[in-house]
Parts: sequence; C-alpha cells; structure tokens
Amino acid sequence: MSDAPAPSPVPDQAVPDQALPASAGVLACPACGEPSPEGARFCEACGTPLAPLPPADDAAVDPRAARLAPTDGPAAPTDGSHPDPVSGGTAPGDGAPDPGTRPCVRCGGRVAEDGYCTECGEPAASERDHWAERPATWVAGVCDRGVRHSRNEDAMALAASPSAAADRAFAALVVCDGVSSAPDSDVASLAAARAARDLLAAGAPEGTSPVVGEPTARVAAWSALVADASRAAQDAILTTVGAMADRENPPSCTFVAAVVDGPLVVTGWVGDSRAYWIPDTGEAHQLSVDDSWAQEMMAQGIPRAQAESSPQAHAITRWLGPDAPDPVARTAATFPDRDGWVLVCSDGLWNYCSPAADLGALLHATQERVGHDPQSVAGALVDWANAQGGRDNITATLARFDRSSAPASPELDPDLETTIPTT
Repeated sequence: MSDAPAPSPVPDQAVPDQALPASAGVLACPACGEPSPEGARFCEACGTPLAPLPPADDAAVDPRAARLAPTDGPAAPTDGSHPDPVSGGTAPGDGAPDPGTRPCVRCGGRVAEDGYCTECGEPAASERDHWAERPATWVAGVCDRGVRHSRNEDAMALAASPSAAADRAFAALVVCDGVSSAPDSDVASLAAARAARDLLAAGAPEGTSPVVGEPTARVAAWSALVADASRAAQDAILTTVGAMADRENPPSCTFVAAVVDGPLVVTGWVGDSRAYWIPDTGEAHQLSVDDSWAQEMMAQGIPRAQAESSPQAHAITRWLGPDAPDPVARTAATFPDRDGWVLVCSDGLWNYCSPAADLGALLHATQERVGHDPQSVAGALVDWANAQGGRDNITATLARFDRSSAPASPELDPDLETTIPTT
C-alpha cells in the first residue's frame, strides 16, 4: 500500500511505472527510480545493480524463480521463519538470517552483514519477500514483495478443513496490507493477519466454539466472529508494536477476511484490501466495499476509472493500528448458488484489474493456462501483477467453492438476508 491512512485523504505517493529519466551526471534506478550519482554500481535505496552483472548460470539468473516453487507443506526456513501449523505453509519468522551463511540467489556470491551480496549487490532474499500457504488442497495463497518495493509489507494467514467436500467445509482467508508511509507496518500486518486467522479457526465447525444454527444464527454468528477477528487483529498490533505506537505515523495496515463455512461465505474488511466472488459461470462480484477516497468519489457518482486514477484514490479512510479511528470490520454474507472461487487480495493485485468482471476474466484465463490448483492460480496472478509493473506488494489467496458438495442453501428471512454488496 502506498498511502498513509488518513481521514483527510493525501495524494498517492507511489513510484510511477516509468523509471525517471537520467540527467547529466545522474542515473535513475530501473527498479525504484531513485537517482544515483554517475559511476555508481548499485542503487543506494534498494540495492539494484546499475552496472552489468557478472555472468550467472540459467538456474540463478532470476532470484524470483528460486522463490516461486510451490510447496505442499512447511519448507525449510532460510531466515528465521518457522512452519505454521495452521496454514500448512512456512510463515515468515521474526529472526534475521545469519549473514554469510547462505549464498546470493542471483549470482551465488556471499551475503554480507549489510544484507547485500558482495559480488552483485543484490539484496538478500527474505522469506517475507515471497511465500505461499496451503492449508488444504482447495485453499492456498501467495504473498510477494513486488518489483518496486524494497520489502514486503503485505501479510496473509490461512486456515482450512482438509476437504472441501465435507458437509461443513471451512476456510478462513485473511490478508493485511501494511501502510508504506508508516515504518514497520510489515510487523503490524503479519501480527494482525495471524491473530485474526487464529480466532476464526477456533470458531470453525471442528474448532472449540462451533457455529450452530441454520441459517440466520449461522450468518449472525460468523458475522460477529469476523468482527471479533478484526478486534483481535487490532489488539495484536497494539501488543506487537509496543513503543512504536507513540510515533506520529505508527505501524498500520488494512484488513480483509473471508470465511467459507459450507454453503455460506462471510466477508469483513477495514481499508481497501478486497474480497471477490468469482463463479465459474455468471457474474463476478466484489464482496467488500473499500474504505477509501476513491470509493467515496464513486459513491458520489464519479465513474470508477476516474475515481481510481485520481491522485487521492488510494487514501484510506479506515485502517488498523494505534491511531485507527474505527478498527471494527464491516461484514457481508452470501450463499453462492454455483461453483467458483473466493478471492481475497491486496491492492497490489486489484490495482491493475479493479472491476470484478475484469478480475474474473483474468482468473478464468489464468485457470485455463495453469490449471485448477489454487496455489498455481494464486502464484500466476501474482506473476501477472508483477508483469504489469509490480508497483506494490502483492497478495492473492483463493478458496475453491464447490457448490455441488455443500448442503442446499437455506431460505433466509428476507429481513435478515445479506446480499453481495456492489460498488
């Protein structure tokens, strides 16, 4: 996320897609646009080489390629990370890598104490730069640093029942996007995502606090739990950031969560990370409604394209963090009537494909190309966003909704039924 949370929106500070032109005696970094003095070999801001790199074999040319291999379970940690037993993936850890103990992923050189390779200057890869979670075969997500940012401030946390074919299949997908203008927001986003995921997992049908009631009580119970999850995320941030809460711009993040419980999908959000329902056939819908200046403009009748391209578009009006004015998630629930995908993502993805119809078409085209595996599809969506410029951190999480294996959707009281919101 590029913008600071602010009730009074502020202009977007994202780096333009085009690198700054080089002027006399000044080089512009091709990755982040930061000017560097003539003759500099590496960008001082992000470490990108400004001079030709030493030859590298095919297996080591692209550092991202080494990080994109899908994993079905916990991977060996490389930077203090540890297996996440709930997500089924390897969660980024709090520890830092031991300098000099692992090679550079770009050229094979040694990583120095400052975190850069002594041979090519490439920043040391971090488990936080790119990771995947796959708690079940039908649920997975991929989180990536992107091209332009020097670190990944997105976070995700997933939980799921082993099979989507159970009478009460369960999944929880949580995505939090750290606010780039507030230092250490990556700490806030990871703490928030994990806390929310854990609370939602405890409320699963197989958990310690089963959701009961069909259908009205079930909708109400999950809506309350999703709201509680945003409170838990807020509390986790306050506990984790400690004295950093006293800063003028304390660590902050957005929040979006989606719960799949049999035939029911409940979504909650704070900020502008989004959830979408993308059926195999029929119309796709955005399940969440952004808390942003762009959404405020659209509510006043300004066309989406114009609102989302305005300088203040990504200024958010609600967020999680020490200075959050309203950290409790708003919720919406629906009973989808066909097979499809629940997609929960950060703006690093939807920035390039905002309307639900367009994002649905992208997902379907991606599925035709890479198959139906959710981790493969999520990874391909991340790759696509990076190919568009990768201006922001990118997170895409997916749950496969199998309508044929779910119980029949109950009839709701018309006064209590919650429909898919539209923007």
